[in-house]
Amino acid sequence: MGVLAAITAGFATGIFLRTVLTAGWPVAAFALVLAALAGGAVFLVGRTGYKLAALALIFVVIGMGRAALGESAPPATFAADVRHRVSYSGVVVADPDLRDANERIAVRVSKGGKETTVLAVVPRTSDVAVGQHVRVTGALLPPAPFEGEGGRIFRYDKYLEVDGIRYLLQYGSIRTLREAPWYSVPAALARVKHWFLDGLSAAMPEPYASLAGGIVIGGKSGLGTELKDTFVKSGLVHIIVLSGYNVMIVAEWMMILLAWFGARRARGAAIGALALLLFVGIAGFSASAIRATLMALIALYARATGHTYAAGRALLLVAFLILAWNPLYLAYDPGFVLSVAATAGLIWLAPIMEGRLGWIKSALARDALATSLAAQLAVMPLILYLMGNLSPYAVPANVLILPLMPLAMGMAALAGITGALFHTALPGLAVLLGTPAYALCAYVISVATTSVTLPGATLTLPAFPFVLVLAAYAALAGVAWSKRSSITPQFRLTKKAST
Repeated sequence: MGVLAAITAGFATGIFLRTVLTAGWPVAAFALVLAALAGGAVFLVGRTGYKLAALALIFVVIGMGRAALGESAPPATFAADVRHRVSYSGVVVADPDLRDANERIAVRVSKGGKETTVLAVVPRTSDVAVGQHVRVTGALLPPAPFEGEGGRIFRYDKYLEVDGIRYLLQYGSIRTLREAPWYSVPAALARVKHWFLDGLSAAMPEPYASLAGGIVIGGKSGLGTELKDTFVKSGLVHIIVLSGYNVMIVAEWMMILLAWFGARRARGAAIGALALLLFVGIAGFSASAIRATLMALIALYARATGHTYAAGRALLLVAFLILAWNPLYLAYDPGFVLSVAATAGLIWLAPIMEGRLGWIKSALARDALATSLAAQLAVMPLILYLMGNLSPYAVPANVLILPLMPLAMGMAALAGITGALFHTALPGLAVLLGTPAYALCAYVISVATTSVTLPGATLTLPAFPFVLVLAAYAALAGVAWSKRSSITPQFRLTKKAST
């Protein structure tokens, strides 16, 4: 555990130094000198701490190198078109992001033998899908950072670059040139997604249908700006985005289903892995979902081979692999860092919380409160730093909602599938079977809206230095370390393993 923690921490530190602080070779050289000194101390003293320090410092340099390798300027062919009205042909690479007044479509465009990805901002009347070949027209502009509430700077340019998007195509229009080829897997998965969402729309009205879609496969389209802000302010936004929590519930269902059918370990693990990959592919890949999927796949392997599985080690390994794949996730994908922080809280803090809540007789209530407290405590320093929003009622709101999420996902899945199958022949049946999901969604909206109307529901803090975030997490790590004898972070395929 210590070796893996040193490797991951050092690698992440190196990426942070390069991507955020733009540290260059002098810092890398200094880290190597310190690593050499720590290595020398190993021979003189032989303490494990020096070995781990030397290993972490070496991976600081490796992390800086990996981040540097990922840096690249947009093709000069497109840079010459900036602030001009342009027209490109390309392929839609992601599901359109619907907003109140427009929709944003990621398109992989080409010009002069070079390719890049642009985010086309077009009217909501546009009708395109993943995999289609399109012609986009608009003003080519580079995305720029902007100042948010409390003086916080949001690096919108880097946030888009996480997904490979280098330009905005503002005031745009888009038209389809030809449909996606029949063999396009992303296009097929997107069609399944929209088939399901259309089924939800047939089974229940808005915004309940959109909320049901968000609960199952993530997404905030159709909720409206006011309701989306309500979920953010109430601390419940994680239930309407594709998160590791959704993935782990699906994994749990698969384990139960395969055990019920009596599937052998190896065969059951293979079927479960395929089901998870299919689910995440339909819902849309995100860093938190990839993290949870990788953890679940490791768990499935452990179940198939009979090996024990430590959730803490898996989290560190998965975080390392994701950052090695895309270093920008660390500093510019809030969902990824919040997901990792929340999962760490559930692994190392939830058992401590549960031990302190022994006075609660109901195991379900004690578990729900412990996991909610641990997750909220683990993400609070980052949320305050990134957004400045403090939700005093986030914990009780989560306690009221999270125990019902597996049921809500199941009922919403039933509503979507039956709505898609029977909305034409038996529309009444679709609405009837969608009623439980409708009731659960109405309950979730009621809890969210009530929690933000209570006195002192939202507090906003001014911007503060990142060093305070590090100090907060050092304190939490110290608490977890001091209580480590009471923690057994063996992986259980339940909500405690993810968020």
